[in-house]
Amino acid sequence: MSAERPLFLADLTTEEAAEAVGRAPVVIIPAGAYEQHGPALPIATDTVRAERIAALVGARLAGRVVVGPSLPVGVSPHHMAFAGTVTLTTATFAAVVREYVASLRRHGWRRFLVITGHGGNNAALTTVAQDLLVADPEVRFAWTPVTALAASVIAGLGVSEVHGHSGEAETAQMLALAPESVRRDRLTAGAVRLDALKPEARLARTFPQPSLTLPYDELSANGVLGDPTTVTADDGRAIVDAVVERLCAFVEEWLDL
Repeated sequence: MSAERPLFLADLTTEEAAEAVGRAPVVIIPAGAYEQHGPALPIATDTVRAERIAALVGARLAGRVVVGPSLPVGVSPHHMAFAGTVTLTTATFAAVVREYVASLRRHGWRRFLVITGHGGNNAALTTVAQDLLVADPEVRFAWTPVTALAASVIAGLGVSEVHGHSGEAETAQMLALAPESVRRDRLTAGAVRLDALKPEARLARTFPQPSLTLPYDELSANGVLGDPTTVTADDGRAIVDAVVERLCAFVEEWLDL
């Protein structure tokens, strides 16, 4: 394998997989979603971002980690008002994660890092992490969202008062990671100001805690939070670079323990 190519489990033979357990003890699992991303981004945006970030981390750490199977569909009931969205229940999503881990653990892997491009997966991943402490104490399970790892970069973009789903940060990442999939002529702002939101939506966005979960069609008519027309591929590369740097630093220290 080339030092610059990620080690993908899917590419290995069974003999090569057995050999990889010793030299690549961390399995990276990309998790995403199949859900609406406004008029300009594809339904698989979260999966694409997670998979490509995982591949970049795998390339930087080539030979020391293995990129495992993706979880392409996530927990997205809050987007079901928009056509094309596919969702799993939290129980199903968590069960799939646990079964991925259980399968790979039988072959010798003990350390897992889930990179999720979709915030709706977070609660289920927290549950899996807690359950594994009891169910299999030898397993070490880490997980992280993508965008939150580059908060300082995103803050410097001059994002809208209301921003998030399909907005500045996600669109910038897609312009950098998968520019061919962005319908640039359809990029349009969604909800951008708190005072323009309906009262309950404004409450949910003003108070991050307590957490009030609402369907996305009550937050934004076109499914977009923010103004994606203001960002560039260079902005996306800055976000991606920050995310990859942070993840590689974590995994490198983990590998050295």
